[in-house]
Amino acid sequence: MNKQVKLQDLGFKDYKETWDYQEQLFKGIVDTKVINRREETNVQTNNYFLFVEHPHVYTLGKSGDLSNLLLNEVQLAEKGATFYKINRGGDITYHGPGQIVGYPILDLENFFTDIHKYLRLLEEMIILTLAEYGLKAKRSTGETGVWLDVGTPFARKICAMGVRASRWVTMHGFALNVNADLGYFDNIIPCGIRGKAVTSLNVELGKKTVDEGEVKEKLLKYFAELFEAELD
Repeated sequence: MNKQVKLQDLGFKDYKETWDYQEQLFKGIVDTKVINRREETNVQTNNYFLFVEHPHVYTLGKSGDLSNLLLNEVQLAEKGATFYKINRGGDITYHGPGQIVGYPILDLENFFTDIHKYLRLLEEMIILTLAEYGLKAKRSTGETGVWLDVGTPFARKICAMGVRASRWVTMHGFALNVNADLGYFDNIIPCGIRGKAVTSLNVELGKKTVDEGEVKEKLLKYFAELFEAELD
């Protein structure tokens, strides 16, 4: 089992371009596994962890409801945003500047073969990171992602998640609001959940901006611990 994970920070990058790159890495891992099975070989599969920040974009998961996007094509253009229907789970979400997006592209057979556990560990990585900023984040029953003030009228989502997995290989991942423009969430029903707010780390801390590089370091520290991974 290869527990080395190749870390790549793609910086500020178009959503479709990044999605295509994810698909390329994903296919490379799957193809290696198919060849191993067919030819009874044992070639090591790679693992990747991508960080990226996207221009304004809305994405709708394969089980999502298009009515949760509250803008038409003209209004999207006026907002400087794009829209894609994609092949992850979950409903609609927003990505944009000030948000840390993480795409772990892992062969889970190098770690464990349990998608539920995979999602829970990603959530735990976020929860532990936010705890370092004095925030008590939690899971919300039946709602993937990470929330603050769960079970109260003030519940608000700070991190969305949506993944795809095939042959135990993952893609897509999480979007943590750090310095996000929350106004863009007003144009959707986030994750298809009505009546719940969205927040950002800088808002919760009462700061204009939070050091995103520092947040990434904390995320990687907990990712390595939880997945017993070696970051390259």
